[in-house]
Formats: sequence, structure tokens, C-alpha cells
Amino acid sequence: MIPWVHIDTGTIPNGGGTLRLMRRGHEFSIQLGQNELMNSRLSGSEEALAQLACEQLGGAPAPRILIGGLGMGFTLRAALKALPETARVDVAELVPAVADWARGPLAEVFGGILDDPRVRLLQTDVAAPIAAARAAYDAILLDVDNGPDGLTHPGNDRLYDHAGLGRARAALRPGGVLAVWSAHPDAAFTRRLRDAGFVVEEVPARANGRRGGARHRIWLATRPGGAR
Repeated sequence: MIPWVHIDTGTIPNGGGTLRLMRRGHEFSIQLGQNELMNSRLSGSEEALAQLACEQLGGAPAPRILIGGLGMGFTLRAALKALPETARVDVAELVPAVADWARGPLAEVFGGILDDPRVRLLQTDVAAPIAAARAAYDAILLDVDNGPDGLTHPGNDRLYDHAGLGRARAALRPGGVLAVWSAHPDAAFTRRLRDAGFVVEEVPARANGRRGGARHRIWLATRPGGAR
């Protein structure tokens, strides 16, 4: 069996720990401690996050999207495929090394999608553009943790509490959607979304798409108002 090789290490700001980029043949893995956060062979549910969110846009002529977490680019690639040429996609990535990997050892995985003129890569915590926006985005896609808690960065908890969900709602245009990826169900988070004024749908997704794999969850939380 081909062994895993440690390619690089990235530091999560503000004491969040370190990420390890591993490679085994043509397979890549990003790990935090004993947790594998993503694997280049398993992209189905990350792609579903973008596909499901973009379906909610109802053909908006010039949609503006915010993606929290660059990862291995699966969500971004699926969003670009679904969006028109007039779209704008901001991608917020907190860990500098992850952005560097996209143009370095993971370049073959990314396939140049960061050069798409619709894309703007922001080296920041996704909480910052959310807090700064007022009815600016048609969709906000969050894939920065293994669920609605701050696994990769303790500060991410503020994305999922009552105040954070209120900020996300304010950042969305009426009819806009907050889409959140999770490795597991979370009934308390569903209740918080509803308490924050969202219309909520919880959708199952498989890690490897139609080929199966682990069962993940995607929340589609819509800000009421507006016509889609």
C-alpha cells in the first residue's frame, strides 16, 4: 500500500492549531489532528452545497455569492459551473497556507479555477465580510468546519450562534439563502436557524455523491421576502 507523505503544514490563526497537507499517490488529504477535514477523492457533498444553493437563486441575472472556506475548491468549482458569467464569487479563506496550496501542490486539483474572472479570493475570516455586508449577497455558503461548531477555529462558533445567524441574515438580500455543510445532523442548529427568521430545509448528501459514502447534511436557510 502506498504510504501517506506529509507535504506541508499550515497554521490556523489565533491559536487554532495546525493543518497538515498529506499526499498518497494522486490522493490528497487535509487533516486537523486526527480529523480528516477533506479528501480529494470525496467531493460529492461539497459540490452539493453549491448546487443546492445555486438552485435557490431562481435565475438571478447577476448573483453575488460568498463562500466561506476554500478547501480543495470543490464547492467553488461547482458554483462556477452553475452560475452565469455575470456572477461574482467572493471566497474567504482564513488559513494562508490553504490559499498557497491551491496554486502549489494542489494546483492539479484546482485546475485553474482561481483564475476565473468571477472569483475574488479574500484572505480573511468569513465572519468579516458577513459582518460588513448589508443585503449584499444572494447566497452565503459555509464549509469552514465539520458542522455548525468551531472545530477548525474556535472563533467560528460565532458563525452559528444566534447573533452570528442574525448577521448572516442581514448580509443576505431578501430571498437569499444561507447554505451550511455539516458532517452530522444538529437539531439545535436547525432550531436556531428558524429562531433567526430563516425558512429552513435540511437536505441529506453523500460524501461521494451518487456513489454513496458517509452521510452528510446541508442546511438551506432562506431569508424571507423577494421574488425568485
